[in-house]
Amino acid sequence: MNKARVESASSADRHTEPLRISPVGASRREVKGACPHDCPDTCALVTTVEAGRVTKLSGSKEHPSTAGVLCTKVARYAERTYSPDRLKTPLKRTGPKGSGQFAAISWDEALDSIAKRLQSVAARNPEGILPYNYAGTMGFVQGEFPQRFFHRLGASLLDKTICASAGSTALLYTLGASVGMDVERFIDSKLILIWGSNAIASNLHFWSIAQEAKRRGAKLIAIDPFKSDTALKCHEHIALKPGTDAAFALGLIRELKHQALIDQDYIDRYTLGSEALFERAQAFTLERTAELCGIDQSQIAALALDYGSIRPAAIRLNYGMQRVRGGGNAARLIAGLPALIGAWRDPAGGMLLSSSGHFPTNLAGLTRPDLVPQLKADAGRLPRTINMSAIGDALLHADPAIEAIIVYNANPLAVAPETAKVRQGFLREDLFTVVIEHFQTDTADYADIILPATTQLEHFDLHKSYGHRYLLVNEAAVEPLAEARSNARIFRDLAHRMGWDEACLFDDDVAVAQSAIDWADLRLAGVSLQALRQQGWHKLAINDAPFAEGNFPTPSGKVEFFSKRLADQGLDPLPDYLPPYESVETAPELASRFPLAMISPPARNFLNSSFVNVQSLRSIEGEQACVMHPDDARQRKLLEGDLVSVHNDRGAFQAILHISDRTRPGLVVGFGIWWHKLAVGGNNVNAVTHQRLTDLGRAASFYDCLVEVSPCEPMGEDNAAHKALSH
Repeated sequence: MNKARVESASSADRHTEPLRISPVGASRREVKGACPHDCPDTCALVTTVEAGRVTKLSGSKEHPSTAGVLCTKVARYAERTYSPDRLKTPLKRTGPKGSGQFAAISWDEALDSIAKRLQSVAARNPEGILPYNYAGTMGFVQGEFPQRFFHRLGASLLDKTICASAGSTALLYTLGASVGMDVERFIDSKLILIWGSNAIASNLHFWSIAQEAKRRGAKLIAIDPFKSDTALKCHEHIALKPGTDAAFALGLIRELKHQALIDQDYIDRYTLGSEALFERAQAFTLERTAELCGIDQSQIAALALDYGSIRPAAIRLNYGMQRVRGGGNAARLIAGLPALIGAWRDPAGGMLLSSSGHFPTNLAGLTRPDLVPQLKADAGRLPRTINMSAIGDALLHADPAIEAIIVYNANPLAVAPETAKVRQGFLREDLFTVVIEHFQTDTADYADIILPATTQLEHFDLHKSYGHRYLLVNEAAVEPLAEARSNARIFRDLAHRMGWDEACLFDDDVAVAQSAIDWADLRLAGVSLQALRQQGWHKLAINDAPFAEGNFPTPSGKVEFFSKRLADQGLDPLPDYLPPYESVETAPELASRFPLAMISPPARNFLNSSFVNVQSLRSIEGEQACVMHPDDARQRKLLEGDLVSVHNDRGAFQAILHISDRTRPGLVVGFGIWWHKLAVGGNNVNAVTHQRLTDLGRAASFYDCLVEVSPCEPMGEDNAAHKALSH
C-alpha cells in the first residue's frame, strides 16, 4: 500500500470539512445536519457552535417537513454527545464477560488485536465472522460503507430483519417497492386512518400534519390494540386483538364490495387479481371478522362506509402491526386497500408505510458486493446469511460456529428477542466480540474490545428518509470528542491493518456519499452532491399523485393482489389472514398458562434502546412500566403502582403496573426498550419475546407473545423509588 493511502486512512475524518456553515458571529456558527435515528421524520438539524462546542441544536425552520420542530429526544442530542458517560478511549476486557470490567488501551493495540483475530478466523472460514448492525445511524456513510470491509473479508451476511422487513417485503410484492404518498399531502386528506402507529411518539411531524388536517375538517381514526396518546386524540379508536389486522382488512374488503363502495374503473385498469381477492374476502363476514378481531360488527361496517365514501382518504400505516406471524400478509392487504376505492387518484389519497423506495440509491456501488471472495472463487456463491432477529439461536447453534462478531449501530443484548438466549450466546468464551459504541451499553458489557464512536454532531453523512421525500446531508459540527472515531474511519483503519489494497476500501466520506446515489436520476432534477451540501437538503422531483394512472413499480405496473413472484416461490400469491403463533386460537394449552397477549411499543422518551441512558429523558419516562385492563388486574388482585413480574417460559421482566381501560381486556402493554441494566429487575420486555419469524420478510414477531402477570415481592426501602415514580 502506498504512503498516501495510509495517510488517507488515518486522517479521513478531516476530509469532510463542512461546506454549509453560516457565520453568525465572531466565534459562533451554524452547521446544517440531519437526525440519524430510526424514525420516519429524518429531521433537518441546525447546530449552533461557539468556541468549538455545540451550544444549541434545533430543527431547521426552512426544511418543510421539520418546520423548526424537534422531538423531545433529539432536542437533547447535545446532552447525549457531551455526556460524561461517553466512551473516550478503546477498552479491553479485564473481567468476566458481562461484568463490564475494562481497561483503556491505545487505538493501535485495539486495531492490531482485532485485525489479528479476524485474520485468524478468516484463515479457517471467513463465514465464522459476522457483522451485526442496524439503524443506530441511518446514514449511508457511517451505516452502510462498513459493509465493504465485510464483503472483502467474505464474512457471513446479516439479514437485517429486526424492524421493518415484513412490511417492506409486503410493499415489494404489492406495490413494487417501498413507495407511497407524499407525507405533506396528508394535510388535504378528509379521512386519515392511523394504523398501528403512535405517531405522537414515533412520527411527530406527520402528527403535526394530521392535526392540521383535523382542524380543516378531516376525520382521524386510530386502529391499534392500545389507546395510545395518538388514539386518544383521534375521533375514533378501533382496538383490534394483536395480530388480527389481516382479518380486519379482509372484513373491510368484503364490506367495501358489499356496500358497492369500490372504484371498479381503477380496479380494472390498475390492479391484478381483484376477483380472487374478493372471493377470499367473502369468508370474512361481519360476524366472523368481529369475533376474530374482538370488536363490534358495527365498527367494521361503519369504517367501510367512511373509507369508501369520504374523499380523499389516506392511510398512515406503521410497523407495529407487522410484528406478528402474519404481519407481511396484513401489510399486503392494507397496502392494497387504496386501489380498491381509487384513492391513488388524488394527491391526498393513498397510503404511506415507507417512502424509501422513491430514492435513487445505488446499493451495489455503496456496499460493493463484487468484493466478496466467494463470488470469485466458488462460481458466484455468496456467504451464508444469519438472521439478526434470531441472533440468540445463531450464536448458540450456527454451523459452522460464529467465532467473531463486530457490533456497530446496534445493541442486540437489549433489542433482540429472547434475551436469555442472546445473553447465553454472547457469554461464550470462544466468541470474539468487538463493539463500536458511544456508551457502555448492555452489549458493550460483553465485548472483548470496545471502540469509541463519534456521534452525528462529529462526522459527515448522507441520509434518505422513509417518511418523506427529502435527501439530506449531515456536516460535522465539531471535532470528534476525546479519541472517538467515525465508523467509516474505523473500517478504513482496519482495512489497512488487514493488508488490503482495494482503493474503494479507503474512499473518504464524500466519495462514499457520491457512490451511494444515482445522481443522474431524473428524480434528483440535476442536483449534485456539492449543491446538496450547500442547501442541506433536496426534495425528490416526484408527481404529487404518482399512481393516479397506475405506473406502480411492479412487474405488471399494477397493484398486485395476486403476485406471480410469490407463486413462483411456492407461496400463496394472494394475501390472507394468518393467526398469531401465540393465541387462544392457535396455542390453547399455552394460553391456559399464559392467558395475556403482550405488545411492546416504544416508550415515548426512548427510540429503540437509544436515549435510555440520557438521565433527563429517563427521569421524564419514569421506571419501566406496563399497562393492564382493570378487569385483568382485578382477577389477579393487582393494584395501581404495584411492582409486577411479566413472565412466560422464556423469561420474565419486572415493571410498574398501570391499570387503565386504554388497553383492551386480555392485553398487556409493556413499554420498551430499556437497557437491561437500567431497568427495574434487570430485564426488559425482550426477556419474554421469541425468535420465531414473520410470514414474509423473515422479520421479528415481537408483538406475538403470550404472558402472565403476577405480583412481585413487596418492595422494601431500597425499591421505594420505583413506587414513587409510578405515581
